[in-house]
Amino acid sequence: MLNCFNCVNGALPRSSVLISTLLVSSSALAALGQDVSSVQSDGVRMKAAVSVLPGQSFSVHEMRASTGTRIREFVTPAGQVFGVSWQGSSIPDLRQLLGEYFDQYMQAAQTTPRVSRRMVHIETGDLVFESSGHMRFVVGRAYLRAKVPNGVSADAIR
Repeated sequence: MLNCFNCVNGALPRSSVLISTLLVSSSALAALGQDVSSVQSDGVRMKAAVSVLPGQSFSVHEMRASTGTRIREFVTPAGQVFGVSWQGSSIPDLRQLLGEYFDQYMQAAQTTPRVSRRMVHIETGDLVFESSGHMRFVVGRAYLRAKVPNGVSADAIR
């Protein structure tokens, strides 16, 4: 919380609001392969609270976007995001969720034949991406094979 001697009735000075806005919008995003410390910035960007479901082999950081879409980020005990999943009325910002793997996904999406009109399945090296659904309901997941903790099945990423 910002300490402010010039604040009256809890109001923040305009410069503080501007600085806070710039810091939040420029913060790193928790993305596939990235560090868990940035998961909270995803919640801020999506205007969603983040809840953590701890586990022995991995933890799940879950948030619900303002659109109603539920996004889950799967994190290793070492603090790396190894998988993401989504379910809801719209596809979340894939550039945000896939991070440095977004360009790899886009390139593969243009060259990989679709299984059907409603289903996408892409495997490019370490990246696995799956998405399906219909109007107002989509589900999907993406994960990095090499980052999935030992003893954890890819089926756990949902």
